[in-house]
Amino acid sequence: MPALRIKSPELLVAESGADLEGHGLKRTMGLFQLICFGVGAIVGTGIFVGLSDSVAQAGPAVVVSFVLAAITCVFTAFAFAELGGAIPVSGSSYSFAYAGLGERTAFLVGWCLLLEYGVSVSAVAVGWSQYVNELLDSLTGLELPAALSAGPGDGGVINLPAVVVIALASVLLVRGVRESARATAAMAVLKLAILVVFCAIGFSAFKDGNLTPFSPAGLGGIGAGTTAAFFSYIGFDAITTAGEEARNPRRDIPIAILVCLGLATLLYCAVALAAIGAIGGDQVGGRPAALSYVVNEVTGSTAGGAVIAFGAVVAIASVVLAVMYGQTRILMSMARDGLVPRVFERVSPKTSTPVTGTLLVALVFAVPAAFASLDAVVNLCTIGTLAIMAVVNVTVIALRRREPGLTRSFRVPLYPVVPVLGVGFCLYLMYETGWTTWIQFAAFLAAGCLVYALYGRRNSRLAEPAAATRTDAEAVSQAV
Repeated sequence: MPALRIKSPELLVAESGADLEGHGLKRTMGLFQLICFGVGAIVGTGIFVGLSDSVAQAGPAVVVSFVLAAITCVFTAFAFAELGGAIPVSGSSYSFAYAGLGERTAFLVGWCLLLEYGVSVSAVAVGWSQYVNELLDSLTGLELPAALSAGPGDGGVINLPAVVVIALASVLLVRGVRESARATAAMAVLKLAILVVFCAIGFSAFKDGNLTPFSPAGLGGIGAGTTAAFFSYIGFDAITTAGEEARNPRRDIPIAILVCLGLATLLYCAVALAAIGAIGGDQVGGRPAALSYVVNEVTGSTAGGAVIAFGAVVAIASVVLAVMYGQTRILMSMARDGLVPRVFERVSPKTSTPVTGTLLVALVFAVPAAFASLDAVVNLCTIGTLAIMAVVNVTVIALRRREPGLTRSFRVPLYPVVPVLGVGFCLYLMYETGWTTWIQFAAFLAAGCLVYALYGRRNSRLAEPAAATRTDAEAVSQAV
């Protein structure tokens, strides 16, 4: 076995059973379910809650920020589409890095995925709490007391709604992927419909003057807005974690990734234009529950805002569900390789889901959602996600050179220009996060290296004598 401990794509697929029935998981997701799953993972807090932060940075030019963030994601989406079709396993970018760049890099990618999904789910749950209060206020005139709707860092004691949404998502995930997929599909369709209604209301009051000055903070504001807007796209890579539960992953995963990203970009730009055009960027920027506020201002009634708040509650809950699903599948893949405790790979024969792993993930995610103020680590989450995306682009290049005969249902266009541009855009947005975030990220990676040295490297199944002496072909034949 090479010093890098590289796992061939064939071995990864064979060990997971991804071309048959995935490691105790059931193949129940078709293309429509995958697209809905992707929409569920992407469209949520970023537009319902995060839009106001992006507008505060860039003003009306936030539309440009959304497009730049989307371009960064598109380059990497092509890479995910190629790798997801070629290596249809639950590990997503972790497994891709294992095949292309070796175990050490793969572990650090998995380590960053824990950060990406953990922070995003906790932040999303906190955003859900805002809209729950907005909905209660619109319907009953009452709100949850601050002590029960915010953590200590935000003037409360415990963010109870954030804990509730994580608990509900975990219950649904434990019941089975079919039930989760159906719920995600229903929520995705509902939230898209509500955002379309929002756009119709916003554009009915559109005024050209509200778009001037278009870029009050100049290029620096657009760059900062792009970094903030990028958080809105986090989650599209979660589609690849369904590699062992999709009916036709080699065909459907690439299509679902590109459709979801294109749909999200069009939707974000339309919503931003409608909101700013209706009441002006200075009214949208920095305002909690901004979309509900826009509708209330345009219609002169709280009824419309209540509908938007309900849509936000549904939308954000679907993000929690989809991202938690992705996290449990990545941990399952890492446990299968021995890099994290093997309790995460246990699949219940009754529900065909990793029950224990799901409950542990829910518990870990609920703690920061309940008590922490997450603003300080959102940039850390962003830089970690961008680092993962850069690695995925590099992996495409590495596998094209090492595995030229690998079956690829989708190929990155204009290779190698597109993956190189993908790395470049990621590095630019990483630079925009600031030196403080870089220091935090370096410390986070150092901690990951320590965990790998003390646990992952020693418990890796590739470190076992049998694994070290047999060939990939022998391992594939045994796995099959």
